[in-house]
Amino acid sequence: MKTKKIITAVLPILLWGIAISVLSAAAGNEVVLMTHDSFSVSKGVAAAFEKETGATLRILKAGDAGAALNQAILSKKNPMADVFFGVDNTFLSRAIREDLFAAYDSPLLARIPEALQLDRQNRLLPVDFGDVCLNYDRAWFSRRNTPPPESLADLAQSPYAGLTVVQNPATSSPGLAFLLATVAAFGENGYQEYWRQLQQNNVLVTDGWKEAYWGHFTAASSGNRPIVVSYATSPPAEVHFSEKKLAEAPTAAVTAPGTCFRQIEFVGILAGTQNRLLAEKLIDFMLSKQFQEDIPLQMFVFPASKDAVLPPVFVKHAATAQRPAELSPETIATRREIWIEGWAEAVLH
Repeated sequence: MKTKKIITAVLPILLWGIAISVLSAAAGNEVVLMTHDSFSVSKGVAAAFEKETGATLRILKAGDAGAALNQAILSKKNPMADVFFGVDNTFLSRAIREDLFAAYDSPLLARIPEALQLDRQNRLLPVDFGDVCLNYDRAWFSRRNTPPPESLADLAQSPYAGLTVVQNPATSSPGLAFLLATVAAFGENGYQEYWRQLQQNNVLVTDGWKEAYWGHFTAASSGNRPIVVSYATSPPAEVHFSEKKLAEAPTAAVTAPGTCFRQIEFVGILAGTQNRLLAEKLIDFMLSKQFQEDIPLQMFVFPASKDAVLPPVFVKHAATAQRPAELSPETIATRREIWIEGWAEAVLH
């Protein structure tokens, strides 16, 4: 009778332990990557990670970069994923301030340039970068025998009146990056006046990149704006996706000193993960040569690793900023909303 009582008392505990073990094993066979809607990886590369680790990679897309980060912050006590990709240098300080990520000194950081490593505690590790720049329609300017813009200041001059489309920095990531470039170029005391000049020069503002590029940019639509805020990697994208073979990109980026803002995207292990080992393996994989070389033709940005070999279309048609605008993540974090409000006052009122 005593033995029966002991078994009766212990059995629920044993069953609970078995259930927990089963659940843990199941969780251990899956690693969840939370990211923004623009994330892309080729099926073969994702399959290589799964084969290497024996785990299933589940990708959880959660809106644009800002929306995805907000969801991660709101759920940090009970995280929706193990790893988060997509924090850029405009949101880096906020993500760190929220104590969202656990530090991880990946051995592959040795192959990442120090200039991209903005978090010295390695809570956020750089994966890729892209320069937000002015892009212009080569043929449009050639037909009119007009020189394309060479600087930000050119856009406020009369020859470029009504030619430029930009994005709202309150609703668009490239729009915010371009605003930051103007703050760096003209200073806190001068950027509003610059934007007033653009407004007087009939600049067009859209909510997002797609509307600007595919809706108004002459090289990509039936629109009438031959200058658009986009990426220095947009020209190789135009060549890559063209239905006919092109010897030259139909667009070009203005990459002169001080005209671009460099966005750096980071990955980090969510502090509440119960799957730390697989999370580390996923970070290492995303910094590996195989994943890094997949980045250019998947997301049309530059890989962070020095080991990654660029595809020919990037080598021939992509450019990097000669000297991108410089603003620290801390400064951006404390001043971003003030600059956006100042922009709105200058442009929208």
